[in-house]
Amino acid sequence: MKKLDKSNVGVGIAGTGFIGPAHVEALARNGIHILGLAESTLELAQEKAALMGIPRAYESYEAMLADEDIDVVHLATPNYLHYPHAKAALMAGKHVICEKPLAMDSSQSKELVELAKQKKLVNAVNFNIRMYPMVQQARSLVQSGEIGKLFVLQGSYLQDWLLLETDWNWRLEPELGGNLRAVADIGSHWLDLMTYITGLKITEVFADFKTFHPIRKKPTKPLETYTGKMLTPEDYEDQPIHTEDYASILLHYENGVTGVLTVAQVCAGRKNRIAFEISGSKSSLAWDGERPNELWIGHRDRPNELMLKDPSIMSSEGQAVVSYPGGHNEGFPDTFKQLHKKIYAYLFAGDFDKEPDFPTFADGHYEMVLCEAVERSARDKTWVKI
Repeated sequence: MKKLDKSNVGVGIAGTGFIGPAHVEALARNGIHILGLAESTLELAQEKAALMGIPRAYESYEAMLADEDIDVVHLATPNYLHYPHAKAALMAGKHVICEKPLAMDSSQSKELVELAKQKKLVNAVNFNIRMYPMVQQARSLVQSGEIGKLFVLQGSYLQDWLLLETDWNWRLEPELGGNLRAVADIGSHWLDLMTYITGLKITEVFADFKTFHPIRKKPTKPLETYTGKMLTPEDYEDQPIHTEDYASILLHYENGVTGVLTVAQVCAGRKNRIAFEISGSKSSLAWDGERPNELWIGHRDRPNELMLKDPSIMSSEGQAVVSYPGGHNEGFPDTFKQLHKKIYAYLFAGDFDKEPDFPTFADGHYEMVLCEAVERSARDKTWVKI
């Protein structure tokens, strides 16, 4: 296997809907440029390649994998394609960065973990929320013991893009997105974040689901994510919905730590709000993804603090994912930049026995196991052990 660096690495991407361009931009900001692009059709691939300045447009995903110049594949395709696409890439000897969820079930995700290990290939799952500077700061405060023994982890991930019965996306169809929707799509980010920050695994879950729109109006013409608000009534057809609009999940963690998460995609005004609060025996921490450059630190015996993103006063972990000085805000696109910076630094270093400092297929598999337990709990109305 050739030694890779910025001058010779060949990167291909599959899928350029909502999230694919975020990968393209983040890589460019790291001095790494996409070599080729695969889409559902050659025509669409050519159109997107021209739009984003990508040199090669392939007639199929298989054609991209057959290109010997491609070393790394980014998967930003619909959920049902993640497993076959990731498996094919690994079998072709390509390193893989995959959107979450990693697969459609835990047997598939386990297979990918084992295959990547067998092939000795770099693998990552795009849990980009970890890379907000104040999330890293929160992690360092928790891991150092500064907030004391952990008691309660609570929070939510709320959106409104599926508020209306006429709102539609492929994620609403189980055969494309999986049996879980809100939990797998956004709840998995929160669950990953809490384990990443605290280092604690979940031991059991109890979940409650609700589908507020059992029948939705499906557009009769294709749409991309977060679009479709200007169609007329005759452009829709009734479609039964079998995935959750809402979930609340009680969580038991290791060491007696308890938690609760609410996830919903029908909360008017909440565009993309992930938030958590961590309560310890000394202090508490709270972070809101819609105000990502602030970290609230709560105390009992002295005034509370509001820490603003400023690398001059942050921990080394926080500083590592900051690109600009205090007062210069960093947000969602920057998390992709920082995650891909870590992945490619690891790839270029070439020591794949070293523990990665980014989320891998193993993290993606763990989230699949959690999601399946949450689904069983909601169905059976009981606690389910992990």
